[in-house]
Amino acid sequence: MSPTSVLTLRLAGPLQSWGASSRFTRRTTESAPTKSGVLGLLAATAGIERDDDTRLARVAALRYGVRIDQPGTRIRDFHTAHHGITGKSMPLSERFYLADAVFVAAVEGEHTLLTELYAALQAPVYPPFLGRRSCPPAGPVELGLHDNARLEDVLGRTPWQASGWYRRHHHRHHLPDRLTVLREKAADEREATDVLRDQPLSFSTAHRRHALRTVVTTHVPLPPGPPDTTLRHDPFEALPDVPEDESA
Repeated sequence: MSPTSVLTLRLAGPLQSWGASSRFTRRTTESAPTKSGVLGLLAATAGIERDDDTRLARVAALRYGVRIDQPGTRIRDFHTAHHGITGKSMPLSERFYLADAVFVAAVEGEHTLLTELYAALQAPVYPPFLGRRSCPPAGPVELGLHDNARLEDVLGRTPWQASGWYRRHHHRHHLPDRLTVLREKAADEREATDVLRDQPLSFSTAHRRHALRTVVTTHVPLPPGPPDTTLRHDPFEALPDVPEDESA
């Protein structure tokens, strides 16, 4: 077997939504990013058009896995819309999101392709979003490119990417001792724990198609995270210092 490389992404934002199936006006989300959603993100940043099934096939052949670093909270929203020409009200739809979630997604495959995708993440043709256009990422998506690596090993050693407030909260209460990983089985594995219909065959607007893929659920020991200061966001840092006697 030829050596493979692994590209890792940090998927974090106020809202995410990763639907593997939608039924009428009810748009659900999975508890973790889907393969079709993450590959769609990569294809968009690389400028792959929806009807370009040839280029999509190269990306779709990558092996996929995701680690749940911060599970977030599932929330529900009611969505209304009006037809742009007639002004007629569209049916009320129910949409679900993950709020304040953080994931490490990884794709394994041929090094040249992953190098191209890594470069595209840093200078995207189309902007990335977290499942839906209304869900932009909170920061840079790319984490790193690992040469001669396996997906399982990289997901096990990548530093914990949970937000600073989340890690501080768990330090005060109870740190998790392990993280959940959802990944495609390796070539030498025989069993999978689940299947999910999120293997993209075509992103064509006229006829999107997805196939089933295997999903293995495992756990990895909690890796150390980066220093808390790298993830802390203080909006008041943008304001000039105000003397104490003038702040009242």
